[in-house]
Amino acid sequence: MADRNMDTKASAKEKLILLMPVLSGIMWGSGGIFVRSFDALGMDNFTMLFSRIIVSVAILGLLLFVYDRRLLRIRPADLWIFLGGGILGMFGINLTYNEAIKHGTLALASVLLSMSPVFVVSLSALLFHEKMTMQKTLCMAAALFGCVLVSEVLESGAAPSVSPLAVLCGIGSAFFYALYSIFSKAAAGKGYHALTITFYCLVSSLLLLIPGTDPGCIGRILREGGIGMPFFMLLHSLVTSALPYIFYTTSISRIDAGIASILAASEPAAAMLFGFLFFHETPSVLSVAGLFLTTGAIIALSRSQAGEQASS
Repeated sequence: MADRNMDTKASAKEKLILLMPVLSGIMWGSGGIFVRSFDALGMDNFTMLFSRIIVSVAILGLLLFVYDRRLLRIRPADLWIFLGGGILGMFGINLTYNEAIKHGTLALASVLLSMSPVFVVSLSALLFHEKMTMQKTLCMAAALFGCVLVSEVLESGAAPSVSPLAVLCGIGSAFFYALYSIFSKAAAGKGYHALTITFYCLVSSLLLLIPGTDPGCIGRILREGGIGMPFFMLLHSLVTSALPYIFYTTSISRIDAGIASILAASEPAAAMLFGFLFFHETPSVLSVAGLFLTTGAIIALSRSQAGEQASS
């Protein structure tokens, strides 16, 4: 009986670990709800990001301090990695992704962001001379075609509604995400924990946001938003930044990173669902097909990359 209880507990723990990256993807996919809500209240992009990231920095900093203070230590010689990951990575991702959400559908913004492995593969081939296989090329082509379907430009009468700025910003978010992945990989190669990398990249991006932040706007929205506004701001930070990073980082410490990234591919589907529920963004058959095509192609591309790294 004791053995059976132990097996049940172990099974429940394994399921929870597998659920974490799925929850991370869903939480990241909900970002559009908060972005559009704050945008409607007159909050600019810099202020919006600052109000979110400062809470994440506080939560992650406290977590690292309590969990293991050694994880807060970084070598001065490696500071450039965290500055690069924060400024060229996180700052760029958040800024362009928020703009993509403002000017396009949540599904399109999320699908374009999920294209980051395409840029990782391309940059790796260009900078590090990694082999470009036929499988990678086909996956990249399929992912690109899926994005075209999600944008609905091939559907009759849909083209005028597609904002070039939304597409450009969505592609930009994928590019910056690829840069963040490269800097993160460099930091991990030097022995830094994933939470340490996330924390200091967030700090770097926060420092860049300070000059463009409007504290008066935050105060005005807190005053005019009623008793629930502080909770909504806290929820914004927890749901779209702190919790998904913690869940995802915890999962990759227990399961293969490739499996975690595949499970986190729930983000585009979640974004499409949230767009439908909150903003009446009704997806067409072609856009749904494009979402699955792009997600499947990115998963295959990520697995190919992981397989090569494991064999090398």
